[in-house]
Amino acid sequence: MLSFLPAPVIGVLNSLLLGINTLFWCLLLYIPALLKLIIPHKGFRVLCTRFIIWVSESWVACNTGWMKLTQSTKWQVTGAENLRRESWYLVLSNHQSWVDILAMQRAFNRRAPFLKFFLKQQLVWVPVIGLAWWGLDFPFMKRYTREYLIKHPEKRGEDLKATRRACEKFRYTPVSVMNFVEGTRYTPAKRDQLKSRYKHLLTPKAGGAAFVLDTMGDSIQTLVDVTIAYPGGAPSFWDFLCGRVREVKMDIQTVTIPEHLKGRDYSTDAKHRRNVKDWLAEQWQAKDERLEEMLRP
Repeated sequence: MLSFLPAPVIGVLNSLLLGINTLFWCLLLYIPALLKLIIPHKGFRVLCTRFIIWVSESWVACNTGWMKLTQSTKWQVTGAENLRRESWYLVLSNHQSWVDILAMQRAFNRRAPFLKFFLKQQLVWVPVIGLAWWGLDFPFMKRYTREYLIKHPEKRGEDLKATRRACEKFRYTPVSVMNFVEGTRYTPAKRDQLKSRYKHLLTPKAGGAAFVLDTMGDSIQTLVDVTIAYPGGAPSFWDFLCGRVREVKMDIQTVTIPEHLKGRDYSTDAKHRRNVKDWLAEQWQAKDERLEEMLRP
């Protein structure tokens, strides 16, 4: 344990460890990713994806290693024992900090399928990790602006079709499709500005979750509802690297997704939209009450 070192020294050390760890595993990951790109055989690509996931889980395990070596953070995670690696999950979580992602990866690693996020299409060109995301079958979404669609109405719906094709890959390998449905990180100022009715949360946006249910409802049966709390206040990523986060609490609940919410069309079915929003609001109300309890001294 190196937590006796000054916080800035720990921050620099952890930044180096994170960078070296990422570079090492990304270079190893590039081999099956490039083979997957060159050889368009479905079975071979599934095999490559499984190896890429093993590499990614090893990257997360090494990240957990340097956290344990350099930090004295108290981790309190409940419900992870209910996760299964060979399942398909929709994962929803509250969002307060970029630390949320590392925290969830640590809690989920090798207990559930590797977490995958919806990403903007432009991010595939990010150096080092863009190819890694592609190899992992992260779904890249192409979003058109309202102004562009007015000028090019023939493109309407093309972004959804592209994302639906990306989700098709998830049918062959168990997956945890992750969505931060609040759309941005929570702060009290944003809560007041957006007039959220919750004390510790922003109003959830149902579109992303509904799209996964519309596209993959026959595969995904379970919602994994993650509630993350930082009793000392939501940390910055630098605070986390410096070991300044005293405690992380995480509650993981598995909930069966109602059948009537799956396989519909959220964009055109008004009744379906209302049902999804009501269901999500119910989950968020329970999460807000859970956070109140988790943050109580």
